[in-house]
Amino acid sequence: MISVRNVSLSYGKRVLFDEVNLNFTKGNCYGVIGANGAGKSTFLKILSGEIEPNKGTVEITPGERMSVLKQNHFEFDEITVLNSVLMGNKKLWEIAKERDEIYAKADFTEEDGMRAGELEAEYGEMGGYTAESDAGVLLGDLGVKEEMHSVLMKDVPGSVKVRVLLAQALFGNPDILLLDEPTNDLDVETIGWLENFLADYENIVIVVSHDRHFLDAVCTHVADVDRAKIKIFSGNYTFWYESSQLIARQISDKNKKMEDKRKDLMDFIARFSANASKSKQATSRKKALEKLVIDEIEPSNRKYPGIIFKQLREVGNQILNVEKLEKSIEGRQLFKDVTFSVNKGDKIAFLSKNHVALSTFFDIINGEAEADGGKYEWGTTVTKAYLPNDNSEFFKNNLNLMDWLRQYVPPHVTDADEPFLRGFLGKMLFSGDDIVKKTSVLSGGEKVRCMTSRMMLQDPNVVILDEPTNHLDLESIQSFNESMTNFKGIVLFTTHDHTFMQSVATRIIEITPKGIIDRLMTFDEYLADERVKALRAEMYGEGVTA
Repeated sequence: MISVRNVSLSYGKRVLFDEVNLNFTKGNCYGVIGANGAGKSTFLKILSGEIEPNKGTVEITPGERMSVLKQNHFEFDEITVLNSVLMGNKKLWEIAKERDEIYAKADFTEEDGMRAGELEAEYGEMGGYTAESDAGVLLGDLGVKEEMHSVLMKDVPGSVKVRVLLAQALFGNPDILLLDEPTNDLDVETIGWLENFLADYENIVIVVSHDRHFLDAVCTHVADVDRAKIKIFSGNYTFWYESSQLIARQISDKNKKMEDKRKDLMDFIARFSANASKSKQATSRKKALEKLVIDEIEPSNRKYPGIIFKQLREVGNQILNVEKLEKSIEGRQLFKDVTFSVNKGDKIAFLSKNHVALSTFFDIINGEAEADGGKYEWGTTVTKAYLPNDNSEFFKNNLNLMDWLRQYVPPHVTDADEPFLRGFLGKMLFSGDDIVKKTSVLSGGEKVRCMTSRMMLQDPNVVILDEPTNHLDLESIQSFNESMTNFKGIVLFTTHDHTFMQSVATRIIEITPKGIIDRLMTFDEYLADERVKALRAEMYGEGVTA
């Protein structure tokens, strides 16, 4: 168990945590959520001992081992991949090191022999004799091939390092597992493996993630960081979000009787519990819900941006025709023979093993890059709004937000005065003096919110999104997701957010070096389709990851 007692932390006048008291218990997975800058990653560092709070203590049950997902990708550069994983169990690694140093002595004494025997016994009890094979299996499960196991960490690609460091954290069945954004740079299959691994994990897991599908799959509890406090609620992220929204609506309905409110909540919990029976965490989640006290649930204090896209006019029958489009960069084929037409009502998710191919494709159809061959044609009724993955070109002039947004007022808007523009910025949570903030000091998330304001100004009937959830907090991701689900126009997008992909897309197009796979189905259906799996393997000519 981990006990957090009266923990407070502040930097100058900024208070991150004020008298936080929590218990984390065995068998549960806690998803730490909160707005960007609320202190989620800092809280994990307090738990691990990396940061000392100004006040209070963190107590761990004696004898329990904590493992932390490392964020420094260069820390183990001179260590082999396999040994980097073994070092995840620090005590086992130190025992093996001391034992090997004794055996390497030229003047091996009787005392050395006795000490070596003690170490051998302890090493065996800790599973040392199967440690290398266990680490090898773990690496294989995470997609790190055996030929990489003896390579130095400095010589492996960044995407492999991420997996090795994750394997290091998971290795040796730690009693307490701290994971900060563990799904970053992982493909769909590997994330699925990790979800299954953590769903079956019997010890304490505390995880920070912006991936709602992942949080829903693994979490039994939510630890909500808000207003310098942390509160723990039973259930996964979706349950926390929907129940807090339900209660907020009930509070706003002053005429609704208390007993009716309680009945609505009980019905909601019952429905959620029934749905949870199909999930990996069914048993533990059901137990958590059985213990749930209605009064524990509170409305969220979060602010959700108002992402609302309105069409100036409905799109016509001809929307986008793409014919035999192809592109190579430095002799490497990104894609070829990309041919398809967009139809009314389409919300198309684009996939590829190579994200550069997707960004390049989106840039081409938006006139920001040239294809090597083929053609594309937009319909005359189309009004596009594009959110590129790299938005740096839009923020080179150091303007305040009001003047920045004013640049993008379309011709059909004739009354773009200050209140009008302030309204669009306000929807994206820029209020008061925020509008005179210079673009040079904006964070990545603030830039995406500015770009979203710019897009909404266009009143588009076609929205094109390249990784729209990058840099956004869960509140903005949730709002963007719901906006695209409800949007009546066309959506062409790519994202690593599983929930966004599954809930928005009605059609999947995968761009490969040999052509495309085009299916009218949801994302989950696409991943599960055996014929699609075989076709993907053929198109890529190897084992496939998404």
